[in-house]
Amino acid sequence: PGNMEPPVAKKVSHEIEMFGDVRVDSYYWLRDDSRCDAEILSHLRRENAYTDHVMSGTKQLQEQIYNEIRGRLKEDDISAPLRRGPYYYYTRTLEGKEYTMHCRRPVANVDSKPSVYDTMPTDPAAPPEQVLLDENIKSQGHAYYKVNAFKVNPSDKLIAYAEDTKGDEIYTVHIIDADSQTTVENPLVGVTSYLEWAGDGALVYVTMDEIHRPDKVWLHKLGTEQSLDQCLYHEKDDMFSVGLHASESKKFLFIESESKTTRFVSYLDISKLDEGLVVLTQRSDGIETSASHRGDHFFVIRKSDDCFNSEILVCPVNDTSAITVLLPHRASVKIQSMQLFNKHLVVFERENGLPKITVYDLPPLGEPVDRLQSGRTVDFDDSVYSVDSEESQFSSSILRFHYALLTTPPSVYDYDMKSEISVLKKRNEVLGGFDSADYVTERKWATATDGTKIPISVVFRKDKVKLDGSDPLLLYGYGSYEICIDPYFKASRLSLLDRGFIFSIAHVRGGGEMGRPWYENGKLLKKKNTFTDFIDCAEYLIGQKYVSKEKLCIEGRSAGGLLIGAVINMRPDLFKAAVAGVPFVDVLTTMLDPTIPLTTSEWEEWGDPRREEYYRYMKSYSPVDNITAQNYPALLVTAGLNDRRVMYSEPAKFVAKLRETKTDDNVLLFKCELGAGHFSKSGRFEKLEEDAFTYAFILKALNMV
Repeated sequence: PGNMEPPVAKKVSHEIEMFGDVRVDSYYWLRDDSRCDAEILSHLRRENAYTDHVMSGTKQLQEQIYNEIRGRLKEDDISAPLRRGPYYYYTRTLEGKEYTMHCRRPVANVDSKPSVYDTMPTDPAAPPEQVLLDENIKSQGHAYYKVNAFKVNPSDKLIAYAEDTKGDEIYTVHIIDADSQTTVENPLVGVTSYLEWAGDGALVYVTMDEIHRPDKVWLHKLGTEQSLDQCLYHEKDDMFSVGLHASESKKFLFIESESKTTRFVSYLDISKLDEGLVVLTQRSDGIETSASHRGDHFFVIRKSDDCFNSEILVCPVNDTSAITVLLPHRASVKIQSMQLFNKHLVVFERENGLPKITVYDLPPLGEPVDRLQSGRTVDFDDSVYSVDSEESQFSSSILRFHYALLTTPPSVYDYDMKSEISVLKKRNEVLGGFDSADYVTERKWATATDGTKIPISVVFRKDKVKLDGSDPLLLYGYGSYEICIDPYFKASRLSLLDRGFIFSIAHVRGGGEMGRPWYENGKLLKKKNTFTDFIDCAEYLIGQKYVSKEKLCIEGRSAGGLLIGAVINMRPDLFKAAVAGVPFVDVLTTMLDPTIPLTTSEWEEWGDPRREEYYRYMKSYSPVDNITAQNYPALLVTAGLNDRRVMYSEPAKFVAKLRETKTDDNVLLFKCELGAGHFSKSGRFEKLEEDAFTYAFILKALNMV
C-alpha cells in the first residue's frame, strides 16, 4: 500500500491552572460528552482509517489467527446446569451464533435429594427444554447487545432481565412470563444491572445520577408504573455508590453504600416490604462491611484499619447489636467473601497470593452461633490457579465453584461439603488438538526496588521455547482497586503460545493478590509502586533469560492501561511493543473534573488533586502529562466511543500528543470502536476478531509476520 500519513489533530490552546502551575492541553477540544461533534467523529474515523491502512498487510495473518481461535471454540455448547427448585437452569450457544440462549428443563423427580453426581437428562424421553430468552433474536437490529442480569422469581413463573444495546451500561429491564416468553408489563428504563426479586410480585433495582453514579434504590411492585415506584434509599454523598444483592436464603435483600474505603449495609426483609430499609451496619469512615443471612442470624464481613484482612461477625436478626466474632482477623489470610448454606459457612480467602476455600459446619438452625468448628480446606493440586464462587443452592450441601489454570480451561466443580468429594460438572472444551500437558505454568517472584517480593505467573509451550532470552514474551498487568488478576485460561492466547511466546502476569501492588496491604501500598501517594513493580518484573524476566528487551511486549486495559502509559514514559527502552486498552491516561485533568463519571468516587483511589500534595504527585505520573521527546515502543491504543468509565477523549488525547512529541518512527495506532463502550464489542466472535487484531499487531511489531 502507498504511504498514508498519520492523522494530525489540530491544536487549540486550553490552559488549566492549579497551585500556580499552568498546563497547556492542546487537545482538550477532543472531549465531547454528547459524542456527536462532527469534527471529532471525523478525527476518530481518520485514526481508524490509518489503523486499517497500517495493518492492511496483516489481513491474512489476522484471518489465520481468527480461524485458529474460532477453530478451538466448541460453538454448540451448554453450561453446567444448575438445579434450582423444580428446574435445571443453564445457558446454551449455537453454531455460528454470536449470543447466548437462556434455557431450563423440569427436574423429573422433584423430591430427589440434590447430589454432586446429578446430571440433567437430555435424551428424547427427558422433560423438554424451554428456551426462556434467545439473545440472538433480541440482539437483531443492534450493533451492541448485552444481558447483564437474568433473574427468575421465586415461583419460577416470571423472569426479569437487564439489557444494554449501546455499551454505555444504561439498562432496560424487561419482565416476561417464563412459559410464554411474553412481556408482562412495561419495561423499567434508565436503570443499572443491579436487580433482584423481592418475593414473587416485586423487584428492587438501582438507578444512577448524571455522573453515572449508582445512587438510588427503588421498589417496583408489578402492575404499577415505574413513575410510581418507591425510592427506598438515596445516597447523596458523591464519593459513595450503592449496590444490591440477595441473601443466599432469599429472605433478605442487602443494600450497600460504598466508597473506596468505607462500606455500610442496610437490609430489606422480603416478607415485610412495607417496613422499608433497616440499617444493619453504621456508616463509619474506614470501616467496610458486607452481609448475608441464615436462620436467625446475619453474618457480616468487617474490615477496619486494625483488621485490614477482615473478620467475620455474627449477630441475631432480632438484636443486631449483639455481635460475636466468628472468624477473627489474621494478618496473613485475607477474607475475600463468604457463601452461606443451611448447614455451612464457606469462606473464600487468599493466602500467599493464591485463593483458597474453607468450609465450616454451622450448628443446627435455631441454636446459637457463637463459634466455628475447625474448617476444612478444599484441596487444589496445582501451584498456580484461580478459583471463583458460583451460584449454589442454599438448602443443599453442595458448593459449586469455578476453577482454572493458565494451562487448563475453566472448569465447574460441585463439592459435597459432607463427604468432601469434588465432581467435575463441566470443563470448557478446546478443539483443534489442544493438550494441556504441552504447556508449563510457573510461579516466580521478582524483587522490587524496595525489597518487596512480587509474584509473577508464567506459562509457555514447552516444545516451542528456548528459555535463552530469545523468546518473545507478553507481560500483562493491572494493579488497581484491590482487583486480583489471578492466572486464568484464555483459548485465544494459545495462538501466541503456539508461536513460541511466553505469557506472564505481573501481580503488582495496587491489586489484591497478597491481601489488603498489597492494595494500600499501590494507591494514593504510593501509586508509583504499581509502575515500578511492573518495571522490576520486566527486568527480572530479562535477567532470568525469559526474554530480551527486543522481544518484550506489554499489555493492560483500563486502569491497566494507565500502567502501560506510565511505564512507557518511564522506561520506553525496556519494551518493544505495548497495547493499552481503553486506558485511563489523562489522570490529572479527569480527576480535577467532578462532572466526569467516576471522578468523585475515585478521589479515594488516586487522590484528590484539588489538594496540592496529590496534585504534584499525580502530575508526576499522569501519562498524558509526562510524554516527552524520546523514542517510544510500538503502541496500539483502543477506545470505545460510548465508554462511561474511561472517556474516549483520554486515549484520543494521549495518541495526539504522542504523535506530536515522540522522536521515533515506530508504529502508533489508535482504534476507536464507534458503537461500543468500555467492554468493547458484545458478540463472542467479534471479541475473537479483536484478539486476532491485537496479536497481529504484536507479531508485526516483532517482525514475525
